[in-house]
Amino acid sequence: MLIIGEKLSIIAKRVREAMMKRDKGPIQEIARAQHKGGAGMIDANIGPAEDGGEELMEWMVTTIQEAVPLPVCLDTTNYAAVEAGLKVHNNDYGLPMINSTSNDPERFPMLELAARYSCLIIGLTVGKGGLPADEEERSAIAAEIMARAMEYGVPLENLYLDPLVLQISTTQEQALKVIKTIGMFQELNDPPMKTVVGLSNISNGCPRHVRPVLNRYLLALLMYEGLTAAIADPLEVRETVKTIDVLMNRTLYAHSYLEM
Repeated sequence: MLIIGEKLSIIAKRVREAMMKRDKGPIQEIARAQHKGGAGMIDANIGPAEDGGEELMEWMVTTIQEAVPLPVCLDTTNYAAVEAGLKVHNNDYGLPMINSTSNDPERFPMLELAARYSCLIIGLTVGKGGLPADEEERSAIAAEIMARAMEYGVPLENLYLDPLVLQISTTQEQALKVIKTIGMFQELNDPPMKTVVGLSNISNGCPRHVRPVLNRYLLALLMYEGLTAAIADPLEVRETVKTIDVLMNRTLYAHSYLEM
């Protein structure tokens, strides 16, 4: 299970202020904490970044990789900013990831970048037509994204399908549909497609004490269905990941498995 550390997001006040001031301290502190917590990749979410996005993403990637030997997930809709981040990314630490393409024609160019730079890319199963209604619609969109990826020259093993987790407080019925979708995605290809979710989306708008409970239990159900990766707080979910791996017989049980 790949955990993509989610804490470096422009939505967070401390991170946003550090980005605007180009203050490496808070960015690197958070990156180190996520690395220590078990993250295998760090998400750098700079938002739309319409002004100065290229320089900001360059700064974020180099700042993160000065602190931790991890690849970076480039999280923005700004094409030029993504390419700027790809150019400075240290691939010795692993392949970077683009977050994301979708079934919206405006996001197709991200596939061209993924092919040109031989990197990973998330395929978000939504399009201009609005949110998918159920697991069947998500799978149909996923099949279109897969076909398009191959047309652009992106190997399917570099594509991570995202079923779009929605907040349970307003769209409760969608949670089960997302769980079923992860299972259906496994049947779209042989070998099974890689999958990813923005885990904490499920608990957006919920009370603070409820959020980690919802996040962890959803992760357990998704892992049972075959989830490959999650954009999440590694400090919050690491015990869940280790326990599910033991219960699913993916790792050997030992009394000290939580410390391993």
